[in-house]
Amino acid sequence: MKSFTLLHHDDAVTAIAEGQACVPAEGDFLWGHFEQADGTELDSAIEQEDIPEVVMRALVASETRPRCDQIGDGALINLRGPAVETASDGDSLVSIRAWVHGNRVISVSRRGLAATSEVEQMMRSGAISDPGDLVAAFAKAISGSMDPQIVSLGDEVDGCESELDARNIYQLRRRIATIRSEAIAFRRFIAPDRDALIVLVGLKVNWLADEDLLHIREAADLFARMAEELEAIRERAALLHEQLTDLRAELIDQRSLMIAVVAFIFLPLTFVTGLLGMNVTGIPFAQERWAFWGVVGFCTILGLVVLAWFGMRHWLRR
Repeated sequence: MKSFTLLHHDDAVTAIAEGQACVPAEGDFLWGHFEQADGTELDSAIEQEDIPEVVMRALVASETRPRCDQIGDGALINLRGPAVETASDGDSLVSIRAWVHGNRVISVSRRGLAATSEVEQMMRSGAISDPGDLVAAFAKAISGSMDPQIVSLGDEVDGCESELDARNIYQLRRRIATIRSEAIAFRRFIAPDRDALIVLVGLKVNWLADEDLLHIREAADLFARMAEELEAIRERAALLHEQLTDLRAELIDQRSLMIAVVAFIFLPLTFVTGLLGMNVTGIPFAQERWAFWGVVGFCTILGLVVLAWFGMRHWLRR
């Protein structure tokens, strides 16, 4: 388990050693963060008896979704953002669960969250001095780190639209399938992130200042915009997939038409050569020296006539 505890006291931030008990005084702010912690480790690491059992279960749950619930005079906040490293199952997002109670915040994540190091640096530099600052910092950091990824997905869809051509059908289908799966994965958590922040803004707690609410609303608005962009990406990707399917069907129709034209050309020729190739007596001009080349010439003229007929019907240009 990885952990750190920071105490803000008299405009100074002190790192509390692991295992050292610390009770924040009035006006202080204590933040304890734990990564890859299970229930037993978290119980032993948090020397605090007023954490409700439902909160403890939520902090160490293996599967979570973004949420915000007020429990008494505290708040349980769960957000999801980009991880430091992508998991083995391909999941690039990880949740940060935080219990905010009074002047103390306990946060837990199953894997490393990219925004944690940024918020930690802000805390150590003195930019964060209360729970509202910390929650607003996490909201801004997570939304700010996810926005470029969503923009990148939109740019990839733009690139696919510009490369839409029958010669790139199979390559584009693989790219579009990847984009759609990524958009679905992001959409699954970005909309709940937005909803959680909207609920957070409406909480009746004394540790959220007006400036904190402003930053949280800004992050919620960014999450809302990203959710709308993901919905547009998904619809555009679906439309591109339909266009590629139409192009593929059209390509198959063209090839089938060419095969049909070739078959129609050789159909009368096959009949003539099969008729003259019968092993029976009485075939006209069988003993003439010019008969073979005569049949070849006749078949050539017949093939050209059939080809010209197809050309007049515009079958060769479809």
